Amino acid sequence: MFLRAKTRNKDGKEHRTWSVVENRRVAGGRVVQRHVLYLGEINSSQQLAWRKSIQMLEDGQSAPRSYALFPEDQCEGLVADESIVRLRLKSMRLRRPRQWGACWLALILWQMLELDEFWAERLAPTRKGTRWDLVLFVLTAYRLISPGSEWRLHRQWYASTALGDLLGTDDGVVESHKLYRCHDRLLEHKRSLFTHLQGRWRDLFNVSFEVLLYDLTSTYFESDPPLDDEDKRRHGYSRDHRFDCVQIVIALIVTPEGLPLAYEVLPGNTNDSKTLRGFLERIEHQYGKAQRIWCMDRGVPTEEVLAEMRRCEPPVQYLVGTPKGRLTRLEQALTAKPWHQARAGVKVKLLPEEGELYVFAESADRIAKERSMRRRQLKWLWARLAQLTDMALTRDALLMKLGSAQSKVPSAWRLVDVKVDKGGASFAYRLNRQKLKQARRREGRYLLRTNLTESDPVKLWNYYLQLGQVEEAFRTLKSDLAIRPIFHQDPERIEAHVFLAFLAYCLYVTLGRQLKALAPGLTSRSALEKFAAVQMVDVHIPTTDGREVLLTRYTEPEQELTLLLEQLDLALPAQPPPKISAVQPTTATAL
Repeated sequence: MFLRAKTRNKDGKEHRTWSVVENRRVAGGRVVQRHVLYLGEINSSQQLAWRKSIQMLEDGQSAPRSYALFPEDQCEGLVADESIVRLRLKSMRLRRPRQWGACWLALILWQMLELDEFWAERLAPTRKGTRWDLVLFVLTAYRLISPGSEWRLHRQWYASTALGDLLGTDDGVVESHKLYRCHDRLLEHKRSLFTHLQGRWRDLFNVSFEVLLYDLTSTYFESDPPLDDEDKRRHGYSRDHRFDCVQIVIALIVTPEGLPLAYEVLPGNTNDSKTLRGFLERIEHQYGKAQRIWCMDRGVPTEEVLAEMRRCEPPVQYLVGTPKGRLTRLEQALTAKPWHQARAGVKVKLLPEEGELYVFAESADRIAKERSMRRRQLKWLWARLAQLTDMALTRDALLMKLGSAQSKVPSAWRLVDVKVDKGGASFAYRLNRQKLKQARRREGRYLLRTNLTESDPVKLWNYYLQLGQVEEAFRTLKSDLAIRPIFHQDPERIEAHVFLAFLAYCLYVTLGRQLKALAPGLTSRSALEKFAAVQMVDVHIPTTDGREVLLTRYTEPEQELTLLLEQLDLALPAQPPPKISAVQPTTATAL
């Protein structure tokens, strides 16, 4: 890595600009230069009349002062002046490379949602000067960019970023006790945050909130701590297939665009069907009564809750998935109804029944997928059963191996009749063709039910299809934002951990909505990675009089990122002002 000068003559004057570049060897043995950092013009003229001055902040001074910078080999003929600084460019050092771009983008998203103003009003500074709103932003940015434990944030991650430069803070903002104590100040503002976000989603994306998507997931703990009656950590049905761990359940409401509105943390053993009634009351209490359509998966509402929704005045509208077992009762009536083409490869039909409408949908792609899965599982099970018939096993060992095969492919197991000899260690099996025919008829087909008066089955099917946005939100929380596993032990901090993940998801989905109109194939995570390539470095240039000029600069973005910035209508901020100070003694030099 070295300095490169570029000379340009303009209006009879010579201008010389400087950049930091590095050589890279490419195929064929060629060496190409990559532009790393643009330093600007370091004036080399001998005419004081047009020399360039820059504002620099000197140690111990509150206001910047103008200095003229000259390379030490270009100072002949200059009149002695204390404002002239002669630079030893050959002794330039680059120090403290740190990640800047993604941190800056996170700050832009935070300000776009006006969360800086929201939290500044609610998290006032302490008498000792602790800015809890900035601590919260650091925690949220960490969860968005490189999620991990609070201890990793304190020990490692913050120092590797330019958050301190962006916020004007030092390492005190990530003292370990502040990171944990910030959790204790969040939950009381949860309802206010939901109301604030609703207004921002409406202003930014013109969201109407006429359709709400509701679903639940679970997240687990690596430890199995002692429990009390108030602790929400419980063993229950695990969507993560970690039945060995205690967990909590998270209920989430999002719009069809994937914008989160509210969530609740529930005990880990909560049954899905027992959550909806309370959520309906909370949403109505917070946002008032309105004509909303609730889209839910099967298993969430009970028959009793659906009946209550229909009896409300006005009725609470819903569209919910229905177990395939109900097809048995409705199959004959559905056969007489005409198909409607929803889109290529998808057909739907509508059936009024007992004050509700049933929507029967058939997807060609889903038929192919489910049929392929069923064939693969059945092929494996058939081969496994053949292996077991050739093994010399005791009866107990045989039953254990059959149970293991059943737990691995339960769907395929239901299509096979297995009969173990009484008192013996042998068994017989055969394919149940009647069950197989029924399974084939139902593959790729599903049934919905609603109390909407909408007569277009295609529109109803499209409503239900939007439930994928909730599932996408859960995938993002668990993968990109790493909400699991949870290491906190204090119940309030456990819920605050989920609260921080919710905040990070708000930033994540805001970026995704901005990108969707410009580049649908570009995800929020890939955009953050592109921004993360922009680094910040400190350029230390010693002077001939024993002082040192410090230029803190972020690197020039690559061409594709420059294009993305233009499309997002974002402008990078001005480079930080330079500083000049006496050289501090060091024990090592970083190049």
